[in-house]
Amino acid sequence: MENRYKNTNRASMIGIICNLFLLVIKGIIGIISNSQSMIADAFNSFGDVFSSIMTYIGNRISSKAADDDHNLGHGKAEYIYSFLISIAMLLTSISVIKNALETYLYQKEIQFSIYLLVVSIITITIKFILYLYTKELYKKDNNILIEANSKDHRNDCFITSLTLISAILGLFGYRIIDIIVGILISIWIAITAIELFKKSYDVLMDKSMNQETKEKVYQLINKHEEVKRVNHFNSTPVGYRYQISFTIFVDGSLTTFESHDIANKLEREIEKEIPEIYLTVIHVNPIRIK
Repeated sequence: MENRYKNTNRASMIGIICNLFLLVIKGIIGIISNSQSMIADAFNSFGDVFSSIMTYIGNRISSKAADDDHNLGHGKAEYIYSFLISIAMLLTSISVIKNALETYLYQKEIQFSIYLLVVSIITITIKFILYLYTKELYKKDNNILIEANSKDHRNDCFITSLTLISAILGLFGYRIIDIIVGILISIWIAITAIELFKKSYDVLMDKSMNQETKEKVYQLINKHEEVKRVNHFNSTPVGYRYQISFTIFVDGSLTTFESHDIANKLEREIEKEIPEIYLTVIHVNPIRIK
């Protein structure tokens, strides 16, 4: 758990530094050349800075241990802050589309600059390295904040590649391509934001665990022949893991100690074998065996 916190904290700080650098150089070159695709890319970097800051804050809060006011810990902070990131990304996409359309309607000229190419290449290189780094971290730690950053870095590689293409075509007078690319970038940002929004929303609304994980739990239950029936199965997300509860029915002739010992052993097995489970609560009911 400690390593998970440190890894996310490090990734967010690296993201803040790199994205601030890219924001500055993209903004300067985009304004000088009046390239809407580069300005759109700069807006995207601004959103990336915000995302990295939200990742840092959300990670600090979610890493706090359970207390009297938050009995199950602070894990949902990851999803609250990823929710905020998704909203910021949507607002960014709307703003960029507006700027691109204004440029087209008012016939603003694009001034080609070799620096458009240089900045695009620098961005693609930095973002590809960040993508590989955060992708490996997500595989290791399963943190939605890192997943959001990883997808964003991946998208940026594609987005800036389009910016590079539009800059080259602009050199040959294809001005409309720059406008189209600016809008395409905005749509791409919006799609990513909606995906992140949905994933965060599902957890905040206590969506049940997926069927695959539930089946893993039932496989462990079925190994205990003493358990005759199971019902009232419930799961609640606690950050990136779940709290589950259910009722098992056992032979009523067993002593209280024996029946609850079955439940205790099963709880330990589930939490050991299934990393997605944070806490297991089992209620025991006796039934008559003929």
